[in-house]
Amino acid sequence: MSTASDHTNLPDRAGYPEQHFKHWKLTHDRDNILYARLDRAGERVNALSREVLEEFDQLISLVERETPRGLVLMSGKSTGFVFGADVREFDGFTSADDVTAEINRVHEMFNRLEKLDCITVAAIEGYCLGGGLEMSLACNWRIAKDVPATRLGFPEVQLGIFPGFGGSARSVKVMGGIKAMELMLTSRQLKARAAKAVGLVDQVIGRHEELVWAARKAVLSGKKNRGPGLVGRLSNSLPARKLLAEQMRKQTRRKARPEHYPAPYSLIDTWEQFGGNTKTMMREEAKAVGKLMVSSAAEGLRRVFHLMERLKSEGKSSDFKASHVHVVGAGVMGGDIAAWCVLRGIDVSLQDREMKFITPALKRAEILFKKKLRDPAKVKAAMERLRPDPDARFVPRADVVIEAIYENVEAKQALFRSLEPRMKPGAILATNTSAIPLETLASVLANPARLIGLHFFNPVPQMPLVEVVYSMDTDEQERRKGAAFCQQISRFPLPVKSSPGFLVNRVLAPYMMTALKLHREGIPAEALDAAAEAFGMPMGPVELADTVGLDVCLMVTGVLQSDDNFVSPEKSFIQSLVSAGKLGKKSGSGLYVWKDGKAVKKPGVAETHNLAEIAEQLIEAYTNECIAALQEGVVADEDLLDAGMIFGTGFAPFRGGPLYYLAHKDKQAIVSDQVKTPEHEQAKHTPDTDKNEPEQETETRV
Repeated sequence: MSTASDHTNLPDRAGYPEQHFKHWKLTHDRDNILYARLDRAGERVNALSREVLEEFDQLISLVERETPRGLVLMSGKSTGFVFGADVREFDGFTSADDVTAEINRVHEMFNRLEKLDCITVAAIEGYCLGGGLEMSLACNWRIAKDVPATRLGFPEVQLGIFPGFGGSARSVKVMGGIKAMELMLTSRQLKARAAKAVGLVDQVIGRHEELVWAARKAVLSGKKNRGPGLVGRLSNSLPARKLLAEQMRKQTRRKARPEHYPAPYSLIDTWEQFGGNTKTMMREEAKAVGKLMVSSAAEGLRRVFHLMERLKSEGKSSDFKASHVHVVGAGVMGGDIAAWCVLRGIDVSLQDREMKFITPALKRAEILFKKKLRDPAKVKAAMERLRPDPDARFVPRADVVIEAIYENVEAKQALFRSLEPRMKPGAILATNTSAIPLETLASVLANPARLIGLHFFNPVPQMPLVEVVYSMDTDEQERRKGAAFCQQISRFPLPVKSSPGFLVNRVLAPYMMTALKLHREGIPAEALDAAAEAFGMPMGPVELADTVGLDVCLMVTGVLQSDDNFVSPEKSFIQSLVSAGKLGKKSGSGLYVWKDGKAVKKPGVAETHNLAEIAEQLIEAYTNECIAALQEGVVADEDLLDAGMIFGTGFAPFRGGPLYYLAHKDKQAIVSDQVKTPEHEQAKHTPDTDKNEPEQETETRV
């Protein structure tokens, strides 16, 4: 990052009036260029809080009064430019009119920035998101430094709103409607050169160049953005907006229902109606975002953001860092855990009984690397970091050893007996068991306190949660190291107490069993799934059971069932299907018949049933188990429970989590009266699958 030291060879202009700010650091050079660096006091990252914006208003007044030759906006922090508005302040609004009034106040500031007589430059290094990007769009020229940390984008729809500080209006003006709308609707974060390619920034400099010098040259050259080309300008015409808006709605419906996630649809409506006039669109932007900000969906999504920050903090409780990971078990889970760790820059060895069991995992890893890395040289380097190790030669070198073999107590215990004596001091020993209590597995160890659970969810590259399992005997330092490792590989660590099923599988089991009970009583699978999806779940419980694998459901149910002498009718039903070889998606048939990786559902069945009533029964089973798990201390508090169920099962994010939903049911309808059509197809989350079956491609959630 550029700092004040960059001005060593730029002597100050004598007589420039001093102005002291808490969050903005001002310097100027011999050419009368003013450099304003945002360095928000008391915070690790920059965000546009009310106090920061009030000082920015004073800064603009200073520039209007003193008329420097140029104004350069930069960051005074190494963590990035501006991460956006301060989300913590959003919760203080209860009135749409109050939100709109605040937005209009910021509009006025950024309009004044845009109208300054001098050349204005946004010099960007690191993250430039949301409100920070909206501020930069009001400048004449935008420069981005091409370093790995630089990312530009609009994440607002993930918070239930859309860019409200003039960003929706200015972005379509600067980039053209197609590119700007795509960026806002997808929340994509672009690297510096990609941002230049779509017209979001005007200039990219290399990592060894100095931002301050590039900005100075831009000011002296009188650089100004010229706007989009002909296609970009035409895309904002009324006929084009009408046509494109309908296509955007169609694409968006494939990811999210309008009744669940109104923000992208509100953005499309606003652009379609007013996108040809920047001033009018800005006015309507303020009104629309004001209404969205105080909606229950935005409240729920803001809670998801706070929960995400909470889980991130769990991973910062230790300075543990792994250089080498050893995974035992090359099935889907083990192989994909190994591949994901390689993607995060770690050397990995993968063990199984014979090389023939490891080879399929290596092939899947290469497919993943090609998809994520794209560059053949990077793919080759990644494959070289993933080493097959059937003889377990790399165990003594590993900082983390993860067991991911099949769910059998005796087999896992035998493996731990062989691993423990060979591991180096301080290395993490972890199991990826889906449901077996930690105490049972640790009982064979010389030091039971070192074993933790690292329970990943399938598909590993897409599911963001890892349950970090601990028992009463677990060394607290080991748990913290496990959480830090999750943070290192970009996964959210959820601390859970060792108990049958832990948290996620424990809650899912009665949810799916209730669905099977209702199915046996005559409710079609299609209606059960439609009810859950209309509530906001990413996948219905029947389809989920088939996707997880009915054999896995049977195993988890066996672990959770406390009375061995009692076998529920639902368990007998699953057993009969498994015995007949109907395991679900992986076998081609289960509760559904599967073709081309999709469940074959009878059309029109769901419309004949009361989806709200069905959803009530399903969600009651889900939330009752959540309450029981919390009361038994499986997780420490309501926030962690809600976080676990959102990031581990995809529980309707706009509802803020199952316990938050219970506390705010008066604001949240059970389901809408709309039945999901193929156009509404949402992304599917799969909490767990058979560890020995190939992964199926799964879309990520909006």
